[in-house]
Amino acid sequence: MQIKELEETLGGLLLERSARQVALTRFGEELAQRVRDILRSVDELGDFARASQDRFAGRLRIGMIPTIAPYLLPKITKNLTRMHPELDIRVRETMTPRLIQELIEGRLDTAIVALPVSEPSLTEVALFDEKFLLVRPGADEGTPVPSREMMRELRLLLLEEGHCFRDQALSFCNMQSAPPREMLDANSLSTLVQMVSAGIGVTLIPEMAVPVETRSASVSLARFRDPEPSRTIGMVWRKTSPLARQLLQISEVVCLSAGKARPRQAARSQRA
Repeated sequence: MQIKELEETLGGLLLERSARQVALTRFGEELAQRVRDILRSVDELGDFARASQDRFAGRLRIGMIPTIAPYLLPKITKNLTRMHPELDIRVRETMTPRLIQELIEGRLDTAIVALPVSEPSLTEVALFDEKFLLVRPGADEGTPVPSREMMRELRLLLLEEGHCFRDQALSFCNMQSAPPREMLDANSLSTLVQMVSAGIGVTLIPEMAVPVETRSASVSLARFRDPEPSRTIGMVWRKTSPLARQLLQISEVVCLSAGKARPRQAARSQRA
């Protein structure tokens, strides 16, 4: 009834109704986007007020991808709580495309992801680079490390579609146009490592995951010859965010939590 009343007030149909479904009309889609923009602007008023204060307090909504969150989140939360006890930290863990969408829509303040994201409306800050290690069954300890070309012949275990780490591993192995002969997918690095421990295949994992994921698995670790596969970890936020100065400070806390000195690269918008 409220929607019907709104349609009468606006003089147009918002919903296309049928016996089986209800969908937004073109007018409804345009109105919904304008409403999202308005709500985001209202939300940023609170951010603007917080940014004008000397202390960093209130809600902080951070997004992280699954191949980072389990290994950095506890340290980041501990350090942020110690340095800024008035912060209300809220974490969202999901894959990069969803984080970027929620960031653009104003549902997140910042996200920690693998760069680049190449979104014009966002500021990117490169924090540090991280190597990938080869995980093999324990029986392979001491055997020669396969080359990139040889990886194509192995039974490679990877994260399922949608994970950027999957794409990075495939890129290193030159498998975009020629998939491996036999490849299995999983939803977490923990599952991948345990599958390797069971002798099912081999996998790649980021360096920060090694202490957690290999402590209870019978696997061997090996580094590739140069150039080693790697990824760049960074923070992103809206260029219009009033919290940009505080988020840049938080990027330093993230580096501290990862055992790095300072962000590797200044924010692009600030360099400009």
